[in-house]
Amino acid sequence: MSEDLFSSAGTQARHAPLAEQLRPQTPDDVIGQQHLLGAGKPLRLAFESGQPHSMILWGPPGVGKTTLARMMATQFQCEFIALSAVFSGIKEVREAVAQAEMWRAQGKRTILFVDEIHRFNKAQQDGFLPFVESGLLTFIGATTENPSFELNSALLSRASVYVLKSLDEVEMGQLFDRACAQALADLSFEAAARERLIGLADGDARRLLNLLEQVRTAARTAGLATVDGEFIEKTMAQSLRRFDKGGDAFYDQISALHKSVRGSNPDGALYWLTRMLDGGADARYLARRIIRMAWEDIGLADPRAMQIANDAAETYERLGSPEGELALGQAVIYLAVAAKSNAGYMAYNAARAYVKQDGSRPVPNHLRNAPTKLMKDLGHGHAYRYAHDEPEAYAAGETYLPDGMPEPGWYEPTPRGLEGQIAQKLAHLRELDRKAGKK
Repeated sequence: MSEDLFSSAGTQARHAPLAEQLRPQTPDDVIGQQHLLGAGKPLRLAFESGQPHSMILWGPPGVGKTTLARMMATQFQCEFIALSAVFSGIKEVREAVAQAEMWRAQGKRTILFVDEIHRFNKAQQDGFLPFVESGLLTFIGATTENPSFELNSALLSRASVYVLKSLDEVEMGQLFDRACAQALADLSFEAAARERLIGLADGDARRLLNLLEQVRTAARTAGLATVDGEFIEKTMAQSLRRFDKGGDAFYDQISALHKSVRGSNPDGALYWLTRMLDGGADARYLARRIIRMAWEDIGLADPRAMQIANDAAETYERLGSPEGELALGQAVIYLAVAAKSNAGYMAYNAARAYVKQDGSRPVPNHLRNAPTKLMKDLGHGHAYRYAHDEPEAYAAGETYLPDGMPEPGWYEPTPRGLEGQIAQKLAHLRELDRKAGKK
């Protein structure tokens, strides 16, 4: 019935990959995604309606996006065309459209499934619109990236977006047990082996099934009927946690690290730092972000935080991995427990915003440089008060802003950490200004 460029149409041959053998055929067979497939939930209602509609399936790898698209074609009795945006272009899209027109002439409906839809550029994405609008195609796109950022608004407006989630530990256990019962009856797994394989799969159903295939091959080669945890450690490659260095998983995790530091939770900060390092994140990038955290969320409440963050980055450059990562770990602990202030950050942003919309105000004469006689004759530097010659080294009542510009009060220190003392100092200086008659 279908032209699937990935594999034959749903055949479950005995020698097919385990993921293909266990591919669910009905919504009830699906493990996970109950927020979409449970009773009364959006995709369950779509299946029950019998009327396909265009959609975007957004979620991490191995959670069932392709499976759901194929299942819809079967349930809705539609022809199925699958493309991968990694390998396809306008030519393949045109061929798919031509095939769909042939099927429509025969009274058949077509579902066009595009995997990694975010890899298509704007022109390629726009190419689907006329055929979706005309009803020639029901479009299903799958993406691991945030559709809001990666897909055209015109395409998004014509498709429902469904968010798929990684399988949790219980669901992964259900999949493990199903695979063992249906395809690995000749092997038994001790609890430690089961736990380790589920951990390595990290919520990715396809990865778990691929790992089980590798274990089956290795166990048969070794003549084993029972697999224990030690065998898994010795024979399986040390798989990294699933980690997309350029996508949403990356930015979600760095956001969690930053917010844990801001929230003064050292354990949370350490968890997300080590989670990202374990997943292959560039430690130098993390070092730069740690320095930013120090300036943005701690600021002058504890200036030592900036120094510690910079020292940790320099230590990593000298020691490399893994020794230098200890410095990054201790830096995020310090930043997490340090006094917090974003007063400097907010003041800087407010000043930038003001200057951006304000005119170019001239520098007041008393603040101008006067290196030549002509400049002095023009009044540059006239009546400038040298602060060091004044009581408390402060020229009370003096102004340092352009003429006519009101005091903006951008920097308002918090009472936390060193900024508490800064706040007291500024309050004292403002009182001196008041006594000197400064408005």
